[in-house]
This record gives sequence, C-alpha cells and structure tokens, in this order.
Amino acid sequence: MKHDFSRPQRQSLLGILVMSADSLQSTVRALFPILIITLLKGETSKIYFIIAVAAALAFALITGYLKFRNFSFFVDEENEEFVVRKGILSKTRIAIPLNKIQQVNISQNLVQKLLKVHALEVDTAGSSKTEVTIKAITESFALALKMRLLAEGLLSNIVSQDTSENRQATVPFISVSLMSLLKTGVTSNYIRSFGILLAFFLSTFQHLDDYFTYTGTDSGIIDDYFNTTFLLRFIAFIVLLILVLTLLVNLGRTVLRFYDFKVTKQGNALLLSHGLITTRNTIIRPEKVQTVTVGRNFFQKKFNINDLKISQASDMEHSRERQKMAMEIPGVNEAEKDALLTFLLGEVPERGFAVKPNFRKLVFQVFKTILIPAGLFYCYVLLSPQTAEMWPVVPVYVLFVGILIYVGFRNNRLFISPEFIIYQRGAWDVDTTFVAPHKIQGITLHQFFWQEMSDVGTIKIYTAGGAVSFGLANFTQLKKLANYWLYRVETDEKGWM
Repeated sequence: MKHDFSRPQRQSLLGILVMSADSLQSTVRALFPILIITLLKGETSKIYFIIAVAAALAFALITGYLKFRNFSFFVDEENEEFVVRKGILSKTRIAIPLNKIQQVNISQNLVQKLLKVHALEVDTAGSSKTEVTIKAITESFALALKMRLLAEGLLSNIVSQDTSENRQATVPFISVSLMSLLKTGVTSNYIRSFGILLAFFLSTFQHLDDYFTYTGTDSGIIDDYFNTTFLLRFIAFIVLLILVLTLLVNLGRTVLRFYDFKVTKQGNALLLSHGLITTRNTIIRPEKVQTVTVGRNFFQKKFNINDLKISQASDMEHSRERQKMAMEIPGVNEAEKDALLTFLLGEVPERGFAVKPNFRKLVFQVFKTILIPAGLFYCYVLLSPQTAEMWPVVPVYVLFVGILIYVGFRNNRLFISPEFIIYQRGAWDVDTTFVAPHKIQGITLHQFFWQEMSDVGTIKIYTAGGAVSFGLANFTQLKKLANYWLYRVETDEKGWM
C-alpha cells in the first residue's frame, strides 16, 4: 500500500485512548500520595476520593483528545525535513532534517498491544533523547514511514523483509534463547538494582520516621527496643533481603525487556526486535556505530554469555542519557559476539600493546574509598561511643573494598592496535570498549601541577557516541598516542558517520 507522507497525517483514532492513558498515568503518579492519604482518612474522605478519581479520568480523556487533535506530521519533500506539529495551549512545530535522523524505532506497550497500534520514535544525532514520538499508528504505516525516514543509506528491501507476511520466513542472524536471558538476569546489573532497592528502603524508613513524628509516637520506646544488637541483625536482614530482591528484579527486568530477542540481517543493517509487554524494533547501521562495549563477569564467563552495548551518535553533553540510549544485546555466546563485532566493526579487534595505569591510581583509590570512610566512621564513634559495637563492620568493609580496588586496577588497561583502541575496566563486571581511531571527535589531556614531577596524567577520547577516559598513566606516552590518533583522524579517508 502506497502512503503519501507529503500531506499532513494524523494518528489512528485509537490514539485518543493511548494519549488519555498516558495522561492518566502522569496524573495518578503526581497525585498518588494525596489520594492515598485521602482514602485512609475516613468515609467522608472516600467521597472526595471518588470525585478526585472521576475528575482525573475526565481530565485524562480531554487531554488525550486535545493532544490527538493537535498532533500532525508529514515529510516536507522540498526542504527534506520531517515536520511534526503538536501542543494544547502552546503549539510547537518541530522540523527534523532527514539526514540528521539517527534512529527510528517502532515499539508497542501493553495498551498499544490491546488497541493493535504501534509507536514510532525518532532520534537524531544531535539529541540525547527521543526527538519525536508518534503514539498510535498501524504497523504497516509505521514500517512505511520508517523506511521513508531512513531512506538515505538504507537498502529498499529493509522494510519489505520486515512485513508481517515475510517475518516468519526471515531467518534471525542471532536469536537469544530464554535460558540465556535467565542466565543474564541472575548474573548482571547487581550494583544498579542494589542501589535502587537500597534507596527505596532508605526512603521507606524516612517516611516511617516522619510518620512517627507526625503521630507523636514516643521515640524513647522505639530507641529502647532498637538496641545496637538488634540494629545490626536488622541491617544484615535488610541487606540479605535487598540482595534477594536484586536477583529477582534483574531476572524480571531482563525477561520482560529482552524476551524473544532476535537480530536479523537486512541488507547492510541489523534489525533488533525484542520485548514481552513492550515490544521494540530497532535498526543498526554499522557506519553509524561509534563504540561497541562487551561486558561480562565471572559467572557470565562460566555460562559463556556476553552483554553488548552499541552506541551511536548522540549529544555529547549528557553522558547518562547517552548510556540509556545505548542499544543492548544480552546473553550472546562467544561465536555470536565475534559475528556481531565482525559485522559492526569489520573484524574482531585484536589487542595490541597495553598501556597500564600508574600505581598512584591504586593509592588514590585506597585513600578515597577506604581511608576517608574509615576515618569518618572513627570520628563518628568518638562522638557517639554507643556505636562502638559496630566496629567489626570496618575490617569487613576494608577487605571487600580493597579486593575490588586491586582487581579493578589490574583490569584497567588501554590496548593499542593500528585499527582499534580497546579500553578495559571493571572489578566484577569487566567491560571492554572498542573505538576505531577515525571515529574520534576530539582528545583532551589533563595533568594537575602536582603530577608534573611524576609525569602522570589522564587522557579523554571523545566520540559522537560517548567518551573514554583513561588514567593515571605515563603522560609522555599519552601525548604521543594523542598525536598519533589525531594524525590518523586527519589522514584516514573513512568517515565517522
């Protein structure tokens, strides 16, 4: 079916429901604490609760309708731009040059699955977030628009191979099994999930403290009950609970996000499709890839699985947003990893000679993460002698952190070969990032005045997909490497995009 994208288009009529659901979700999140307090206050307040819920539903429906009505998009063929108009009170016109479009993703959440519509997201090379999202269009329309927006540099058979009729006949380049996802779920992302859950429990305790203060509960009774021994056991229980929940959260997140993960070759590009509740389709073109990172830990090595992160061009000022935008391929074995590296980088990079960090880096890490925290804890014990029973925690902390610092120092290396820069780091999760010299956008060298006598410093290599920072290392050697890489950038005929 032919689609005329040169004329202003609206979303599917079902987009009213999709946008209303988004508005309702935002409203409930904003008013959730007030609604809960109102509900718990008594029978009279329940009437106000029902009124508030009805008002939120009405507001969501009206907002969804207005968003649908005022949203339109088309391709300006004359200026070669993708134009989107949106807004309720404040109208916005977004014009994206077609040659700036970095990625077009098709996704589908639970509401969209029920309504049988898809969302289309447009990312540009100069933005750290999704530039435009079309919430509700049919699958055939989304695929046709995706081909039109990515027409430059793509083969025309990309979408024709991705239609519903041909999808079953397409043989996946790589297919990640459910067992591989389960292995990945129980062996990765410990620190991030642990931090999130720890923040949740700390926030919960803070709310309990505020509740006791608000209700006038005698804090003396609580202090007598929560003695130091009980507190230590309670902390140990909470830590154990967080560890168990971390495994469960990682497992659930991995399966939900990456279920039925398939990588399919389509011309000179890869199509990534995955998701259980929210499905997502993403195209990767090798010439757009800036960095590739392979990560694994001890357990993943035993299970023969790797996690890949692929970064394309994005705003260089927002590193956290850039990390979120990186495309992940979980649970691939060694053969699949090598096949992906060959397709994306042209070959499996070989490690050349190694640049090692100076031992001062190890000393600085010990000072920052062991000596300072231990010193602060000692001062706290002097001010509060009743906490002296917690001293056994200190040697455990010192031993654990010391091992991590030493292993991380041993793994921290910069490998140099004629075709690639390979940056390795990490203590438990060891990540290896591959950068081709012709992708370099800039290099900075940094040295504090007190480091001049010891001739150590730091180098930072910028690409359009992120930066690689390495140090403390021999500063004279780093300057020679920087000059060599800048020479390669000037003389290499390969483009960075």
